[in-house]
Amino acid sequence: MVFPFFRSRLPFPNTRLSRNPVTTFVNRYHDYVRFATPGGSGRIPLHNPKILGVANSRGDRPYQEDFYSYSALSLNPEELKLSLKKAHHINWDYHHLPESIARQVLFVGIYDGHGGSAVAQFLRQELHGMFENVNKSHIPELYAWAREIDGYFRRFKGGVLAPWVKPDEPEAQTEMDLEARATLAFFEVDKTLYHESSAQECGATASVALLHSIDDPSIPFFASKRVALTVAHVGDTRVLLTQTHNGKVVPMTEHHHPDARVEAVRLRRMMGSGLITDSFGEVRWMGALANTRSLGDLKYKPLGVTPEPDVRTMLLEGQSYSHVTLISDGISSVVSDEEISDLARAARTPQDAARRILSFAEQMGSEDNLTALVIPLSGWGRITGDDATRELREYRAKNMEGSERQRRM
Repeated sequence: MVFPFFRSRLPFPNTRLSRNPVTTFVNRYHDYVRFATPGGSGRIPLHNPKILGVANSRGDRPYQEDFYSYSALSLNPEELKLSLKKAHHINWDYHHLPESIARQVLFVGIYDGHGGSAVAQFLRQELHGMFENVNKSHIPELYAWAREIDGYFRRFKGGVLAPWVKPDEPEAQTEMDLEARATLAFFEVDKTLYHESSAQECGATASVALLHSIDDPSIPFFASKRVALTVAHVGDTRVLLTQTHNGKVVPMTEHHHPDARVEAVRLRRMMGSGLITDSFGEVRWMGALANTRSLGDLKYKPLGVTPEPDVRTMLLEGQSYSHVTLISDGISSVVSDEEISDLARAARTPQDAARRILSFAEQMGSEDNLTALVIPLSGWGRITGDDATRELREYRAKNMEGSERQRRM
């Protein structure tokens, strides 16, 4: 059976999905954002290069394992209100807004596959729909499934989903917040794919940026003076927030690698020693995995590879922030955060910014798949100060001259 929120064709025809009865559901997500007008509301398509910038290349690889998706989701405004109250101590009043606008949240996701593209493609097709439609009533069954994995999850207490594990408890009557929704959606990916053979050793890292405008009257994210940014993340894809003051970068993610302090502590506490350094000097968990949090990689779930995302949130006020950038490790492995910020500062549009970032990564010799997405904010085009990395970029580019020909020989 298929989860009621799966509307597109699944890439895994033999996937065993759920024992729950199918109920009627109509997806509300769409490819445009609404904004308030005196007579109602207007629409702006997300594929407009001035609204969202996207650049994607397979690089020197013979196959593409990088994917992305973006949609305007429709979420419970009470849940959004609770999230704002919990994270930012804001008592958001949405009752005078049109329902479609009160529920609107921009979803932008980047997915970097490994061991194959199946899981990353699944995320491109389904994660935004799963994110919109997971429900706290799914949590007891999901918790029971996680405990059946055994190994690392033998001690799993539910994490941020713990309040809803026992539906008869008083706290289970409360609404989820965005952190709980993101965690539930990421777990549902693994639960959905658990019996699919291609997802046993195939996985994907993922970063999702959620933007919720709280301006009154409501205007789109790219012009809003008050935006709540929430990032849910597993693995080594990146989300960077760029300030207008000198283009300073605020990283919203950290790599989930075996030698990262938080991950090393988590895994050693639950699983003991499993860090192995390969012949290239890279640390691998159980000698196989570069990422200790991911979606898919189901063979390794008992060994502590969890789908639990890091969730971080910031309240962006005024014109203090220029844009949000999502990148895969094909870019971040050869281009610094500061260079990524400076490459975007002179761009005319977000689309131009994404292409500049990807092109420079290619020039720096990246041989991996490459993806960059740029989300403009109200400070777009207002970055102050000098392009501090220009001379360094020119120096690096000069030193790379001729290397492309040598790599092809």
